[in-house]
Amino acid sequence: MAPPDRETPPEDRSEGGCADPTRSTCANELAAPTGRGAADGLADPSESGGADRSAAPAGRGAGETGSDSPERALVPEIGEVVDRFLRHLELERGRSAHTVRAYRSDLVGMLRGLPSLAALDLAHLRRRLGEAHAAGTSRATLARRAAAVRTFTAWATRNGVLASDPGARLSSPRSRGELPEVLRADQAAAVLDAATSGAAEEHPEALRDLALLEVLYATGIRVGEACGLDVDDVDDERRTLRVLGKGDKERTVVFGVPAADALRRWRALGRPALARPDSPPALFLGVRGGRLDPRVARTIVHRAMAALPGAPDIGPHGFRHAAATHLLDGGADLRYVQELLGHATLSTTQLYTHVTVDRLKVVHDQAHPRA
Repeated sequence: MAPPDRETPPEDRSEGGCADPTRSTCANELAAPTGRGAADGLADPSESGGADRSAAPAGRGAGETGSDSPERALVPEIGEVVDRFLRHLELERGRSAHTVRAYRSDLVGMLRGLPSLAALDLAHLRRRLGEAHAAGTSRATLARRAAAVRTFTAWATRNGVLASDPGARLSSPRSRGELPEVLRADQAAAVLDAATSGAAEEHPEALRDLALLEVLYATGIRVGEACGLDVDDVDDERRTLRVLGKGDKERTVVFGVPAADALRRWRALGRPALARPDSPPALFLGVRGGRLDPRVARTIVHRAMAALPGAPDIGPHGFRHAAATHLLDGGADLRYVQELLGHATLSTTQLYTHVTVDRLKVVHDQAHPRA
């Protein structure tokens, strides 16, 4: 296995400027994408060290808090039940390791302080949400925590662990569905032009960074999906990528000529320089030959954005928002954008129409004589 990469990731901020690493606060989607080669649960955050597409294990049990403060620990009885629920999510419902960790974090926060599961009631759940709200937790994160505990209590009731379901009557604030600041088309072009200039000397890392940026903007795929790509997922003739998304759902996305050129140069000149005999078949590699970690990919995007004066500080998910918004601005059908982004429901994709309508209003106010 390739040794750990030494590329230094940034603080593990969520994509699109959200405070939660699962990204669910950005797109109202509870789970992060699959672990198809993503470096979930690795000790070194820079890359997956040659791991193949299999998802990382769910890891520490819910009753074990590790470096968490002692007050967050669950009593053994509750921890064991939560662990059973998490195994149900992973083994029976096919949830990714990232999703399982997100559920664990939410449930530990919502159930801490209980002497037993029998003491769980609606008042306790409301109190935990109230404390989080007072601490400044976002509405979307509160909604996600409430959804997680409702799923848990429903499961526990069905399996006879709880006599009644206290979560069934738990309401939560509706997420506003807010999007981060969107990269303008001219700003996106400037970022990619700068990356192209940076790759002129054909340094392996610069070629990789350019290819990654082009792919993210051209396709709108998630950062975990990009890092999970393998070399044979690229169809050069059709200019398509085979992407494994959330819930192990496979889809095909298309890309244009600039992304095709960047991918060709990266695979021909950059990737061989970083690959080692034990490297995985990953499309994007880290400097030590392992699969590129999503956190390093975020570093690459933030670094590229920081080099452009006046550009918003966005990560890979900001590129995803930009791709969707620019497609809609150009007249793309909403259903097509839904398929491209891999959204399970059209309502998630419809968030982007708010941005385009806002832009129409600005243009109207500026251009119409009676605006």
